[in-house]
Amino acid sequence: MTALPVTNRDTLPNLYDLSLAEMERLLTDWGQPTYRARQVFRQLYVNLADTPLAMTDLPLALRERLANETRLAPVTPEQVQTADNGLTRKALFRLPNGALVESVLMIYPDRATVCVSTQAGCAMGCVFCATGTLGLLRNLSPGEIVAQVVWAAREMRRLAGRPPTPTTRQPEDDAWWSPDDLENDAPSVPEVSSVSHVTNIVFMGMGEPFATYDRWWRAVEIIHDPRGLNIGARSMTVSTVGLVPGIRQLATETLPINLAISLHAPDDDLRSALMPINRRYPLAVLLDATRDYLAATGRRVSFEYVLLQGKNDEPEHAAKLAALLRGEAGPAGLPLHLVHVNLIPWNPVPGMPLGRSERRRVLTFQRILRERGIACTVRVERGEAIAAACGQLAGGVAC
Repeated sequence: MTALPVTNRDTLPNLYDLSLAEMERLLTDWGQPTYRARQVFRQLYVNLADTPLAMTDLPLALRERLANETRLAPVTPEQVQTADNGLTRKALFRLPNGALVESVLMIYPDRATVCVSTQAGCAMGCVFCATGTLGLLRNLSPGEIVAQVVWAAREMRRLAGRPPTPTTRQPEDDAWWSPDDLENDAPSVPEVSSVSHVTNIVFMGMGEPFATYDRWWRAVEIIHDPRGLNIGARSMTVSTVGLVPGIRQLATETLPINLAISLHAPDDDLRSALMPINRRYPLAVLLDATRDYLAATGRRVSFEYVLLQGKNDEPEHAAKLAALLRGEAGPAGLPLHLVHVNLIPWNPVPGMPLGRSERRRVLTFQRILRERGIACTVRVERGEAIAAACGQLAGGVAC
């Protein structure tokens, strides 16, 4: 059997693009019984086979045909960087057209979360985000999204063969610091990670998932399939800059994926300066869609708020944000028991004239929100040393 040249192989069907039903149709067209598709699906997502030739429960002739007439891509990163004693791992993938995307695996004592990209680059242009400096290069296929999770699953399986790794306890509710801890370092309690597989997925990597909604959702369905990776919907979170059509579409889906909305400012003028999408979907429109989403699903929404020194982190910004969410300023308020604010001190990006909020300012902001009845935590950041933290992914390109 002679393998096709790489340039030709890029046009072959990617097995990671196929749902189980689509795989059954493919193999049925090849004259195979439908149970063969279930075997292939299990090999891909349970056994984590990296080539059809490794699927030894299949007949050799079928393995060879799969190897010659389909592909598995991208599955092998060009580079993996580690930080946090190896508990944060960033992979760089090169797509068939040469574009680069990154994924980040974060291992905690009780879970392993992979942060997945849905686009190479991003067209949203948020001023604090490294990915936005690239512009949109292209959308990822469903299989290219799924394959990032497969990479993380392989990493976890490989690491599971090693002795337990010392790590740091995740503070309760992902809190970063407590007000009583101002003069001390962030809590550091030795723990051992007992997790051996991917437990959570966040679609918070490069790109805007709702800008490629259909492809992203197909990937979600493949990842969720209990006959494969079997990641529960409640263990997946999608983050959007506030694309209202996507929020409304998500409210109709049967899988209860968690929703996080990037807010980053308490008024339209400031938000438009930080996030150009606000000119298309201003806060009143965004909160109206959020209110409808909450009414339809009854699921909590997280609002992400990147804190920029002197830009959006003043006490008056916190008070205005609380008033906005409570309905004391303009749009009607949201049901506060279903609202959570996730504060994210900005992670530095070279060349951007912005600053990370000082610790005391972060805690003051948090205290003001809590005093006004807004549930609020500060995200524990991982991977800043390898540009793997929130807002730092740029496909290996120095910004």
